Amino acid sequence: MGSTLRVALVAGEASGDILGAGLMQALRTQHPAIEFIGVGGPRMQAEGLNSYFPMERLSVMGLVEVLGRLPELLSRRKRLIRTLIEQKPDVFIGIDAPDFTLGVELKLRRAGIKTVHYVSPSVWAWRQKRVFKIREACDLMLTLFPFEAQFYQAHQVPVRFVGHPLANTIPLELDRAAARSTLGLPEQGRVVALLPGSRGGEVGKLGDLFLDAAQLLLRAQPELRFVLPCASPERRVQLEAMLVGRQLPLTLLDGQSHEALAACDAVLIASGTATLEALLCQRPMVVAYRVAPLTYRILKRLVSSAYISLPNLLAGRLLVPELIQDAATPEALAATLLPLLENGTTQTAEFAAIHRSLRLDASTQAAEAVLALIAGQSCS
Repeated sequence: MGSTLRVALVAGEASGDILGAGLMQALRTQHPAIEFIGVGGPRMQAEGLNSYFPMERLSVMGLVEVLGRLPELLSRRKRLIRTLIEQKPDVFIGIDAPDFTLGVELKLRRAGIKTVHYVSPSVWAWRQKRVFKIREACDLMLTLFPFEAQFYQAHQVPVRFVGHPLANTIPLELDRAAARSTLGLPEQGRVVALLPGSRGGEVGKLGDLFLDAAQLLLRAQPELRFVLPCASPERRVQLEAMLVGRQLPLTLLDGQSHEALAACDAVLIASGTATLEALLCQRPMVVAYRVAPLTYRILKRLVSSAYISLPNLLAGRLLVPELIQDAATPEALAATLLPLLENGTTQTAEFAAIHRSLRLDASTQAAEAVLALIAGQSCS
């Protein structure tokens, strides 16, 4: 492949922009003569992407918000498909955002353009019939986790497990003392990190719950300190209101979730992608989650996975406690976390092994698979 390649990519949110930029760097390292087109954020544009429109126009959260923006999204997708068919890229890569990108992939593949989807939707957990659309839309699925690749292999979808970029970013061993110094925490004594989520709804359901659990933990171990990273200024205001009237030795942080995890001895955490960061930091954790009662009843019928947290999905067993819905009480959270402050090695020993298994240099692996697909080679 000595000639110039034209690679189209579409990312719909900040996490996809980070993945896309890493993939673009790796593709250029392996094939310097390359042109990038599509849609991406500032990181992908810094790597040379000519973005057809601002990535933020695809960043929509919530059913009501999506419905309100649906005409615009459908119009943008239709124009994008038409433009990409005219541009005839050597490959199209949809990065996450499956509700938007899978539709693009399906049309482009039918037009004879090779297609890749990077980051699997949670098809293995719910709405499994989506795999048939994925099989029709994608020449290749790139997954961040091995259990996802196993699912696609079972459904005859070409797939390659590439590892997770965060596993290379986070060291295999963290300096707890340095992290505490950075955050102004005492070097001695135990610290618990509280991570009740990044969205307002999550913090609304879990913030008071986590703070109530922290007060119970403090009664049991009066020397404890707590850190709570705030995902945004809005979340900080929300949490400050919850702290009014409480007497807790707690430090609110602006972001700095990595530093909080590195500094702590154990974590009380909302189910979500932050649990992967806690795993990679090798900190024992208790996972909690609450949703609206009706949503929970619906999800119980739809979700086929035995676990909800990434550590348990990666381990293939109940490695970390999951306290969901009515089981997530302050008393239960505190009682489950206390033993992990004394001895969390059962969790952390397996965390270390999982960390190594994900540390594959995902961007390089993904670039190799994409270039092999363009060349007509096997991508397994």
